[in-house]
Amino acid sequence: MVLQNLYLSYKRDTKYLLYWMINVSNRLLRSTTDGETQSAGSVNTTGQSTVNGLISMSKLISQHKDPVPNVIYRLFGSIIQARSLVSTTFQELMGPDSDEELKRSNESHRHFINTLRSAFKILGGEEWEKTSAATSDDTEDVEQILFANKFQELSVDKEGESSDEDDDVGQPQSPVTARKVSRKPRGKGKKARKYKKPKKGKKQDTKDPATDEIPIESIRIIEDNGEVGLVTDYLLAVYSTVKEWADLRAYTQSLWKEVAYEGLNSAVAGAVSNLTISMVKRTNAAIFVDFPGHDTYETIMNTITRGNMDRAQGKFRLALFALDPDGEQHSQKETAVDIKEQFLIHAYQDLRDFVLDFQANRTGKPTKAMQAKISKWDPNFNLERATNEERVNWRRCYTIKWLYDLVNVFSSIVVQRNTVRGEKHVYENVDWSASGPWGVHRVLFGLNEFAGDITSMAMKKPGTDITKMIYPHHVFQMQCIVDSFTVSRGWSLSALHGHMLEAPAKKGRARRDVDLFLDRQNKRVFAGYCQTVDLLKQILEKDEKMAQHKDFFEIIKIAQLDFVDFLGEHKYTTGLDTIPPSRFADHNPNGLQEYSPFLCGVGLEEGLEIAYRIGMFLWERMPEPTLMIHLHNAVVQKGYLSRPVGLCATLEDLFKHTFFAQGRKPKSGFVDALLASVGQPGSRQAQAQRQAIRYRRRFAENVHQLLDLEINQIFKRNSMLTTCRRARWNLEAIPDEELQFGSMMFFERLSRAKHVSEKELEDTVLVRKARAVGMTDKEIIEATNKLSSIANNTLEVPNEVLDRYAPEGFQFPPSAGSEALDGRDILELAKFDILSDVAGIAPISSLNYLGVTCWLLITFGRIEERLKEAGNPVYFEAYEGSGPWKSEKRVALALLALKGDNEECLRIVADTLNEARSGFMDFIYWEDLETEPREREADVDPSLGNECTVM
Repeated sequence: MVLQNLYLSYKRDTKYLLYWMINVSNRLLRSTTDGETQSAGSVNTTGQSTVNGLISMSKLISQHKDPVPNVIYRLFGSIIQARSLVSTTFQELMGPDSDEELKRSNESHRHFINTLRSAFKILGGEEWEKTSAATSDDTEDVEQILFANKFQELSVDKEGESSDEDDDVGQPQSPVTARKVSRKPRGKGKKARKYKKPKKGKKQDTKDPATDEIPIESIRIIEDNGEVGLVTDYLLAVYSTVKEWADLRAYTQSLWKEVAYEGLNSAVAGAVSNLTISMVKRTNAAIFVDFPGHDTYETIMNTITRGNMDRAQGKFRLALFALDPDGEQHSQKETAVDIKEQFLIHAYQDLRDFVLDFQANRTGKPTKAMQAKISKWDPNFNLERATNEERVNWRRCYTIKWLYDLVNVFSSIVVQRNTVRGEKHVYENVDWSASGPWGVHRVLFGLNEFAGDITSMAMKKPGTDITKMIYPHHVFQMQCIVDSFTVSRGWSLSALHGHMLEAPAKKGRARRDVDLFLDRQNKRVFAGYCQTVDLLKQILEKDEKMAQHKDFFEIIKIAQLDFVDFLGEHKYTTGLDTIPPSRFADHNPNGLQEYSPFLCGVGLEEGLEIAYRIGMFLWERMPEPTLMIHLHNAVVQKGYLSRPVGLCATLEDLFKHTFFAQGRKPKSGFVDALLASVGQPGSRQAQAQRQAIRYRRRFAENVHQLLDLEINQIFKRNSMLTTCRRARWNLEAIPDEELQFGSMMFFERLSRAKHVSEKELEDTVLVRKARAVGMTDKEIIEATNKLSSIANNTLEVPNEVLDRYAPEGFQFPPSAGSEALDGRDILELAKFDILSDVAGIAPISSLNYLGVTCWLLITFGRIEERLKEAGNPVYFEAYEGSGPWKSEKRVALALLALKGDNEECLRIVADTLNEARSGFMDFIYWEDLETEPREREADVDPSLGNECTVM
């Protein structure tokens, strides 16, 4: 399970709690007691309840001594905790001149919290805390417990009787018998569930329970104060949203620090940053569907600071408690949070001021006033010796300069159409979005959506209120971009310690990994992308195959030119007609890229995706990759090759389900195995592929849609990078079918499988995948349990510490699902899989498929030459015969060779492969791969060793 944002968890938990209370109350009211039926008018038919209604429902349930599942007490705890945190925070912000709305909101907070405590107490919560809270099952599935009871018969027990033989024997006597609800197995699909049959001899409700249930979609709490309650919820939403920004900002900052100081591949940081930006965007959308029109950054910030940032400064405090191995507190540090940093206010103000300045004349040049402020910016400024104010101003100047370059580059196509061709595009009316009509013209990699949004704001008429256009994800992404540069210069921000400084990274050059990928200087044969495009062209022309691949090779060539022009470097460097020069021209005209590890990282990530897609499409269109792998396997299995060729063996492992049926290398029947991959002669597969490509070239909105691997028949496996993009960088949206066995995300998702019994899991897609490779259900459970330990690697915060920050009279009960992974945990798992994909243990995105193709074609040509020189009959039958494969002579050659009738043919194949022997590492873009787990860097400040923090 993955923990949600505080507000979304609160909203969900409130619905769950109300669902249980309303439906249990309704059943009790409909039941017969002392021969009389309760009035139907008191039954809740709407699913809505006031705050005070919680008390009456709790009393009814308590009077009937109906069992209360442990999870219900935990829901009370999580809701009270969420409300209390926000109440305490906004109480701090209330000054003597606080407006009445805030005061009423806090009164509503207190009333709701006190009502929840009372209901908790009436239902036996206090007794449960003393006896059962610490030992109850943390892994209870809320939905399973709530909905598993939906259709069960409910009987009101007479005093002294037990409602279920499964009741816990040793439960304490309390106003309500708190019992542990056993987990119910779930059947196939999301809605199919198994339930216990009612016991014989017990009186059953004659009504169909399904018609009595209030659906959870109708459940809603109506606060007694009306609109004030809505304001209270909005404050909770704002608090949880801003807290998420701060947490994710700290995480992404650490990512880019790894890039600069520890050599983490920037494409990995770029991909994980995309995940965090998507999280911010989705949280904002999910929360503010409840508060339309109140979802812009400025509205949120005015709410949490009450419109006065200066007064709010100092009201938010962060406390650190250092703990010894026994959990004893031995020191304490508390500091006021720098809200301009932690709430991203600096980033917002710099972005807003840039847009307003650009709008002033829309020429792509700063106003004179702005130019005077930013002109003296120096990339080599000594940040360690500067004051805090000087560092912040240095960063502001960088941000505005960089944004000018970004918008000038992104808008260059339209601007040049006006200035060079005399077209009349009205800038404020142009659709600047990445998916708009101008999005087909490539000018950037990895940052098109952000650039489109910012350009759209900047091109509006002067005086346009752009604050309504700036959303949290814009500001968060701006902060990530800026942080990637400042951390490479040795400056990072800590919520507890403020400005953290060290020497600039010596090997933190922004273009480091991009340059390896493209290898513009042609230093490594078969490794750099640019050179292998030209080499492939030469080979195809030599083999007289270019006509066959002409259409697709045009796409390959376009990608190569785009990489050269816009990835890591830009045409802007040498100047574009009528486009103002780079704001960084005094230091580096390529400053847009050179001074942005973020742009280079997300650009490289997209570049790797495109290169992978091109490789898979090329291999789909030509038979040689599949033929060579099958020939290699055959000569190894038959003993003609004493040891496998490293490149071929690794490809067999990485793409075993692509090359071989059921992912198993054949040890015999080699012809049938090959035919299963390439199809029968005369198949229309190749023609269908060409038609699909032509169709997509006409209607695809971008290169990712053009090269969607779903239309392939054989090479359709997605990399982790392409999988994330297909899911719009939302990990939860990745289908189970697309998760690769062995990945962290696979096991994380697998860990959510329900238990049919202690040692058996429900039958799901992922469980079946794990079983297919030989794992037992017991082994699956043990493997997935290890993932949960990630969330438990931190020290527990002592209760006395939490109590100090809790409202008076309230003790935090244990939270539900302590084994759930939080946002940072799930990002760490995703990071592991992305690193594995880009430069780790399953590096399918690191391989130069065009380089491998060149090797395959060259090696196949040598096999043909040697067979011809030897006068081998297999060669002449394949190339001069009139069999069914006469139009695909290399397929015919492979099939005849795999029959095994001609030993000389197989020996020549084996000898040629042995002489051309190459390893997988000869074809990767990088200098090396990370095959060992990456150790987390020790914190810069030694006081941050064993810590816990309370904000």
